[in-house]
Amino acid sequence: MILRDMQANPLQWKASPGLGVGLETTSSSPLPSFSQLSLGNLSGGTSVNSLKTRGLFLVKAMEGSRTASLNGHAGNADKNASLLSSVGNSTNIQWHECSLNKNDRQKLLKQKGCVIWITGLSGSGKSTVACALGGSLYRRGKLSYILDGDNVRHGLNRDLSFKAEDRAENIRRIGEVAKLFADAGVICIASLISPYRRDRDACRAMLPAGDFIEVFMDVPLQVCEARDSKGLYKLARAGKIKGFTGIDDPYEPPLNCEIVLTHEGEVCASPCEMAEEVISYLEDKGFLEA
Repeated sequence: MILRDMQANPLQWKASPGLGVGLETTSSSPLPSFSQLSLGNLSGGTSVNSLKTRGLFLVKAMEGSRTASLNGHAGNADKNASLLSSVGNSTNIQWHECSLNKNDRQKLLKQKGCVIWITGLSGSGKSTVACALGGSLYRRGKLSYILDGDNVRHGLNRDLSFKAEDRAENIRRIGEVAKLFADAGVICIASLISPYRRDRDACRAMLPAGDFIEVFMDVPLQVCEARDSKGLYKLARAGKIKGFTGIDDPYEPPLNCEIVLTHEGEVCASPCEMAEEVISYLEDKGFLEA
């Protein structure tokens, strides 16, 4: 392929060891500037597909997919493209690995990262148990963090409503954040209604097998409604809140969760006692040691 400068000096397109392709002049004159370049007839029927001069000069021949630039920042497009991917609406992205990994962080913290997902009806005691569990872990010298459903909607998810599609996105975002905490070696406690199995299962699928621990607060609706600490059931019964879980929107209990915390008859274990059940599970599975 041949380009010519404005003085008609031929510029030969030639393979370069570093770039795979390059540009050189066949005369003794220095390499022309972008504004001095013009296109001439190309040998062999080859055509130039694109020419960009915004600080970077790119020439791409139809006979190959290699690209080159005059500022020296060029490479094999096929090779680079093989490292890039598209995820959702994000394109041309690449996962960057670091030498420091999850095992290193877990050794530093002397524990194993995981997600404890506490699910149940409003008023079942999820947040109270989550706080009791966080306190119990703290007293054992273990680092945890609580992602409470209401708290997260004050910031990260403040743009989401309680429509079905927004509830699904709410769970997805919390699941992604919880995964990051677990990867950091932290015991993440997610406490939220999360009424639909498919959304909870999707969060489980984000983590390695065994690192998602689903805790079901198995408390009857009438008990939760009798508590009604936030007054939400009263508003839902009056029709002032639509799509309220347990009233006019379903709650799908887990089918194969790791832990069930039950309310039996008139007797209910204290939040600390429930937290100890979860602690026992973590100890048995080795999460409280590196």
